[in-house]
Amino acid sequence: MADIFTPKKRSEVMSRIRGRGNKATELALVQVFRDHGITGWRRHQPVFGRPDFVFPALRLAVFVDGCFWHGCPRHSKVPGANRSFWKRKFEANRTRDDLVNLTLRNRGWRVTRIWEHELTKGNQTRLVARLRRLTRRAAGCSPTIPARKDPRTRGR
Repeated sequence: MADIFTPKKRSEVMSRIRGRGNKATELALVQVFRDHGITGWRRHQPVFGRPDFVFPALRLAVFVDGCFWHGCPRHSKVPGANRSFWKRKFEANRTRDDLVNLTLRNRGWRVTRIWEHELTKGNQTRLVARLRRLTRRAAGCSPTIPARKDPRTRGR
């Protein structure tokens, strides 16, 4: 079926379509958090770059990046049709991701990005270990040594 719009008009129409987030991957990470007792996170917080999750007390921003849209080195493939457009699109996404990371870090946030493929069952053990290290490090704890108790609360 032929397109009823010219390429320029089609581009204009498509540019007005806004994504609604990556709900399936976000919900998969919510399940990982819940299954492994990782607490302190919030979604949809008004933080620069719109992280998928933030740990406000730790100032930790977590992004879940889709393999296709963010150029996963393992899984992303440039579509055959209109290759130059897609290459520019993916490069712009990576550039924006770098800007968001840099801006948040300059504002005192820790930033981590999780690939969509890391949410599969076979990768979750490694992902959970990484998340635990990040949350401990952000809390000021050594990743291998539990946090020391506050000496002011000794005996309580």
